[in-house]
Formats: sequence, structure tokens, C-alpha cells
Amino acid sequence: MTNKDPIFSMLGLCKKAGKLKSGAYSVEETVKSQKAALVIMASDASDRTKKSTRDMCTYYDAPLWEYGTKETLSAAIGQDNRVSVVITDRSFADELIKRLSKV
Repeated sequence: MTNKDPIFSMLGLCKKAGKLKSGAYSVEETVKSQKAALVIMASDASDRTKKSTRDMCTYYDAPLWEYGTKETLSAAIGQDNRVSVVITDRSFADELIKRLSKV
């Protein structure tokens, strides 16, 4: 995965547009309020984090994808130490899901 990865570029665009939230608390709050169009979690997240995020997304019917690492996910959105992000816009989420499906 390079800096030109279209998925990471799109995440940066989502962040600039104000349609992306990151950090455990923000992701959880958005999913539980049923405003999550897509959750993306780093593949190197801890097993406990993966399980709790999967369970929460399943319960609240939020799409979940594992992609990238903590480092690459954080760099894509210009934040430090991010394990997961949530997209709140359906159009962005649909395009990301289409691209993630091809990976």
C-alpha cells in the first residue's frame, strides 16, 4: 500500500469533507446512534478490539471492513494512533465499499 492508494486517498477526502470520524469513542458513538455508513478497522488491531468492533457493527447493522494498518490508516487521515474510522456519508461509503470489494 502506497501513498497513492485510492482507498486511503478517499479516506483523506472524507476527512476533509467532515464525513469521517476516528477514535474508539467517536466510532462507537456513531455506530450506536446508527449514523455509520461504513466502519474501517486496521488489520493489525488487537484481537479484543476486533471482536468488540465486529460485535458492535453486527448488532447495529453497520458495514465493517478491515483494511490497512494502524500506521497507514492514521497517515491517510492525518491523525495519530487510529485503529478504526467511521464514514457517515452514504455516497462516500458506497464508493469505498465498491473499491474495497476489488481488493
